[in-house]
Amino acid sequence: MFASLKERFGLGVPKQEAQRWIVLDVETTGLDPTSDRLLAIAAIAIHVGAGFKKPVIVLGDSFEAVIKQELASDRDNILVHHIGVGAQESGRPANEVLEEFRDWVGDAPLLAFHAPFDMGMINRAYQHLGLAPLQNDWIDIEPLAAVAGKNAKARALDDWLDFFGLECAVRHQAASDTLVTCELLLRLWSGIQKEASNLRELKSLAKQAAWIPRT
Repeated sequence: MFASLKERFGLGVPKQEAQRWIVLDVETTGLDPTSDRLLAIAAIAIHVGAGFKKPVIVLGDSFEAVIKQELASDRDNILVHHIGVGAQESGRPANEVLEEFRDWVGDAPLLAFHAPFDMGMINRAYQHLGLAPLQNDWIDIEPLAAVAGKNAKARALDDWLDFFGLECAVRHQAASDTLVTCELLLRLWSGIQKEASNLRELKSLAKQAAWIPRT
């Protein structure tokens, strides 16, 4: 009797904890993951409630670091990401940043807009230092937006920001881009919930949607 009452009213049953996911963005010396260098990483945790509820952005659980460069990127590149020569030369050692990032991330899934690029740049940086690459799940937000965003014309992140009326404080600055990407994910969530009800289904949806032709 008491067992059934506990089950009915949830007495003595542990509450499901929110899932911790990580939304991130990187700044680099260029757009080629095979040759360009990682300059900075910015990331913010989001908590997805039980039942795949709409995530909550957790600003207090964030990561941001500039990686020390022996040779700063060129002027045109600096004009894009706004990380000047002084900031690049006084950044933190790459191995320190990357291992701290690994510890901070833990086993949380990693989400980014055009995630394959971010994954390629980050894991190449680990491998360049002889460190094991991250083994976390990666999820690309771009194909999720294509499925859930109801805007057939949108392609780039800027297209989606314009569509939803989202403002980025400093575009192409990793921390600002990460925050606005979090906001974009929240705007997409109601559409995402129609297609996925857990992390496994979300991963599958992102992979399948990546192959959908965009006309």
